[in-house]
Amino acid sequence: MSKKASPSKPEKVSMPLHPYLVMAVAIVLPGVGQLLNNQQQRALVFLFFMILLGMVTMHTASPDASFIGRYAGGLAIYSLSVLDAYRWARLRWEIARKEQRDRAPDASAQTAA
Repeated sequence: MSKKASPSKPEKVSMPLHPYLVMAVAIVLPGVGQLLNNQQQRALVFLFFMILLGMVTMHTASPDASFIGRYAGGLAIYSLSVLDAYRWARLRWEIARKEQRDRAPDASAQTAA
């Protein structure tokens, strides 16, 4: 016997975190934006390459290079991780909004009947 969902109770779509919040957290804490988007493996990959390329540029840059120049590889991956976290958060947000809009007419039609 299988249970069927009750037609009188539409499922509520839970909204993911707002993309601006995810981006703000990703700026302050590298890799955590991906964690907020439920992408644990992606967060670890970004952190690994951020550290790796930061160390590579630190060892290959000249001693008189600025801080930005010494860690340019890590900072490049850091900026990509912030953009990536925002992009995926925006995608999840828009999908949830679309699902919410698509279900809204169904709920009003059921209450009228």
